[in-house]
Amino acid sequence: MAIIKSGKVVIILAGRHAGKKAVVIKNVEDGNADDKRFSHCLVAGIARGPRKVTRGMSKKKVEKRSRTMKPFVKYINVRHVFPTRYQVDMDLKKVVDEADLVGDKKVEVKKKLKKIFEDRYLNQKQITSEKKAAGSSYFFQKLRF
Repeated sequence: MAIIKSGKVVIILAGRHAGKKAVVIKNVEDGNADDKRFSHCLVAGIARGPRKVTRGMSKKKVEKRSRTMKPFVKYINVRHVFPTRYQVDMDLKKVVDEADLVGDKKVEVKKKLKKIFEDRYLNQKQITSEKKAAGSSYFFQKLRF
């Protein structure tokens, strides 16, 4: 599928993280010869989003409420993913390596992802591209349906 590319914001449709937003890191079109013979993609998303922030809150309180974010990293079948029109320009390929998704290394990857997500959430106004800024703000909003 040419629609699902790295950096695309998607919504997970099935499984534990159904209804959550994620960013595609890597897309495998026809599957691999190992255990996944179907087209799938590696995604990193937010299992638990940041808490609500109001304008009257201090900077310290805003940082504290944004620390509640909890990321996830997962391989997902392409049919269980709903692509959106938004793109995000986060460098997640450097943080998430396929070899690191086994055992204790996955915990370290999640910690690094949490730091990247928190930094981007707190510095949303510094994004120069209007299209990327819209994707970033959409990614951190709660899905409303």
